[in-house]
Amino acid sequence: MNKKVAFYTLGCKLNFSETSTIARDFSKEGFDRVDFSEKADIYVINTCSVTENADKRFKTIVKQAQKANENAFVAAVGCYAQLKPQELADVNGVDLVLGATEKFKITDYLNDLSKNDFGEVHSCEIEDADFYVGSYSIGDRTRAFLKVQDGCDYKCTYCTIPLARGISRSDTMNNVLKNAREISQQNIKEIVLTGVNIGDYGKGEFGNKKHEHTFLDLVTELDKVEGIERLRISSIEPNLLKNETIDLVAQSRAFVPHFHVPLQSGNNEILKKMKRRYMRELYVDRVSKIKEVMPHACIGVDVIVGFPGETDTHFLETYNFLAELDISYLHVFTYSERDNTEAVDMEGVVPGNVRSKRSKMLRGLSVKKRRAFYESQLGTQRTVLFESENKEGYIHGFTENYVKVKTPWNPDLVNTLHTVQLTEIDEDGLVRFDFVKVLSA
Repeated sequence: MNKKVAFYTLGCKLNFSETSTIARDFSKEGFDRVDFSEKADIYVINTCSVTENADKRFKTIVKQAQKANENAFVAAVGCYAQLKPQELADVNGVDLVLGATEKFKITDYLNDLSKNDFGEVHSCEIEDADFYVGSYSIGDRTRAFLKVQDGCDYKCTYCTIPLARGISRSDTMNNVLKNAREISQQNIKEIVLTGVNIGDYGKGEFGNKKHEHTFLDLVTELDKVEGIERLRISSIEPNLLKNETIDLVAQSRAFVPHFHVPLQSGNNEILKKMKRRYMRELYVDRVSKIKEVMPHACIGVDVIVGFPGETDTHFLETYNFLAELDISYLHVFTYSERDNTEAVDMEGVVPGNVRSKRSKMLRGLSVKKRRAFYESQLGTQRTVLFESENKEGYIHGFTENYVKVKTPWNPDLVNTLHTVQLTEIDEDGLVRFDFVKVLSA
């Protein structure tokens, strides 16, 4: 009988794509994949280090695995495993910890699945994480996360990602296109491009620092791949989002009018302290350009509150800046101190209760922004791709410009595309619609 493996992924879309790739390696070795809540012989936890909460959740997830099978082998991989391998190895129940490069060879470390008295660590120096491993996820029938780039050469003062993932490096154009074709052949309707800093695509493509291709080259070629209904850019730095890319999306066959562009602060002084590579004026320019060529585009924004030195005046400047911008929603992050970053030693620490208050204010603004964006779309015809989950008797889906819709559950709608007319916003803040026609089943 085949041994069973279960996976738990914390963090970003990039982690999900890498978990899927690791899972396929287990399948090749004869393992059967089961849900994390089921009894398995080995549990693999792909960790994240972006926020404090992701660190804390790790212990809870290990306990969850032990509850399902107290004799199971538990392995930790990913960013937190690279940054603090010994800390994870010391958690009761953890048998193996693998760093940034070792995680893609996990099956090589599994000759013996008996429990260890102590967690075994295999973790490279991050300078050695200089080669590229391609990944994509196909766990969700409706969309796949396609990794095109890894690592980051930026030195933002709050961020541990360069320490956890190494230098910026890219997949080859040929391999990205090959993976995209493989995905398209599995009746997956949408591909989301993911990476640490995808606008930097092309750097390190063939192991050198110069750009063989640019991000514009990549999206231009991906747009030609047959069989992909939708392509979505996950998140791109404002200084790397060029006019030519925006224009391509506006005229594209498959790329959808949805951008997620990190801001982090609406105050230039704080942006400088963060070592971001732009000022707020550039951000306004990017939003204006998107809306000029795609008035219906959805624009999401990352923002950090409570960064060291952020005064009430700084915060209100950020709040008012975002309130006036023509954006659609916010992802709000409360600053948390991370070891080995510049920011951890900065003066002007913002008290926790102040951070929480500011976070709450911006989350409230996000609700208003999303509502206003949804209202602006009422009466228009859009294309909806329906998800695969039955949520309390309803099926949900997303329009190309990321309006979330719902209708009574119908399994025939799963993974199909329909043209709909958006009609009203319900009490949950989701949009109801009338069917117009079927596009793709």
